Amino acid sequence: MILGLAGAACATDASAEDILVTKAAPAATAKAPSQPLTCTSLEDFVVTGCPLTWSGITVYGTIDGGVSWRSHGAPFNGTSAPGVDYLVQKYSRGPRWDLGPNGLTQSNIGIKGKEPLAPGWDFVFDLQAGFDPYSLHFANGPHSVAQNAGVPLTSQDSNADSSRAGQFYNSVGYLGVSSPYGTLTVFRQNSLTLDAVFAYDPMGASYAFSPIGWQGITCGAGNTETCRFSTSVKYRVDIDQFRVAALWQFGGYDLNNAATGSYQLQLGGDIANLAGGKLSLDAIGSYVQNAVSIGLAGNTLPAVLPQVLTATLSNNTSVMLVGKYSNGPLKLFGGYEFIQYAPPSNPFAPGAGFTDIGGDFVCAGCVAINNTNINNTAFNAGDKLFHVFWTGAKYAVTDNLDVIGAYYHYDQPAFGAPVNCANAAAFANCHGTMDAVSFVVDWQFAKKFDTYAGVMFSQVNGGLANGFLNRNTIAPTAGLRFRF
Repeated sequence: MILGLAGAACATDASAEDILVTKAAPAATAKAPSQPLTCTSLEDFVVTGCPLTWSGITVYGTIDGGVSWRSHGAPFNGTSAPGVDYLVQKYSRGPRWDLGPNGLTQSNIGIKGKEPLAPGWDFVFDLQAGFDPYSLHFANGPHSVAQNAGVPLTSQDSNADSSRAGQFYNSVGYLGVSSPYGTLTVFRQNSLTLDAVFAYDPMGASYAFSPIGWQGITCGAGNTETCRFSTSVKYRVDIDQFRVAALWQFGGYDLNNAATGSYQLQLGGDIANLAGGKLSLDAIGSYVQNAVSIGLAGNTLPAVLPQVLTATLSNNTSVMLVGKYSNGPLKLFGGYEFIQYAPPSNPFAPGAGFTDIGGDFVCAGCVAINNTNINNTAFNAGDKLFHVFWTGAKYAVTDNLDVIGAYYHYDQPAFGAPVNCANAAAFANCHGTMDAVSFVVDWQFAKKFDTYAGVMFSQVNGGLANGFLNRNTIAPTAGLRFRF
């Protein structure tokens, strides 16, 4: 089958089907599945599916590059994780062509291993960094925002907050033990909600064709910086057709986290032989304390005035429900997430601050000093609620040709202090919506190569359009991907 779309926002080496499942070790008498032979020459590496493996350690990676046109766009930024504004943003302005990096998958390089400890027990590790294939910079979303601080909206280049913040481990960096009783891993890991987006988004969290891939509201239980945790413990286990997972983030901002504490619990399972196919369902509850969202605020209009680097803090609670049905060449996907933003537990006093995960210092009320501010009070007048819904389908026309279509919807009810929402876009706390539709054709023409072409249309309305230069964009993108 064609290489899947999983892994744009944080590509791991697992397939979408593997991410949410931890299989128990096979019985000692069972025959182990055959593994592809490791590469023995440059020709093998290029034309076959052989892995770069020695003594149980594998070097792997992805290079994904292309071009994109947007009806309303901003210039390419080699620091930002997605590179360009495939999804309409406040700064999206005129029609333009740009380099289109990481359209399907975040380009990355990694090393992983699995070393037997005892029958059924293995030591496992994975270290991976995402980068831009054109600039060769490690992806650093928060710093791409900081680069545009003090720049008018009409002159900004593409920027987006992210949990990837220039670290050499900006995808994952964990180690642990796999056993018949589950898998326990520690340190830098995906959130359970990010794993679910990879597995249950029809576009596999693609930057170019999925809003929930380009924008990490969904995978981070409200904030994109909390799609990954640098100091965390994760446990997964399968019990017959059911699965359970839990994650705990310990440590705070000083340990390269974008929250001071996080807790997630997942329950799921599979129903086999349902109308000739398989139905997979998962539910995930999350609580994230003092979560950080880096953005540019103030002086949105008139757009010729510069903006201030702002860290908005909140306590976030979310519930995600996802499902997938597979039957032969057809896969159907659906998901929903409810998110609640509440005031942070530990607000910063004026003059106090912290260094964010991108290495930039932000300070409460320090606009005149270093052009930064911490917003502790965004939800003091009332909690903000947010709803995310998506659905779509993927069909394998042949063993190496997939077509995928998807629809995404955000809904933000009005919140906070009452305002006149007759012109809803004039106030960010009015009711607002975002809608996006996308379509992709992906052709794997060789073992490690595929090429793709597709389009995404996105549009914001009401409070979610507050401060936008343009409310919609259409973004056709084509690219080539090499995975080894």
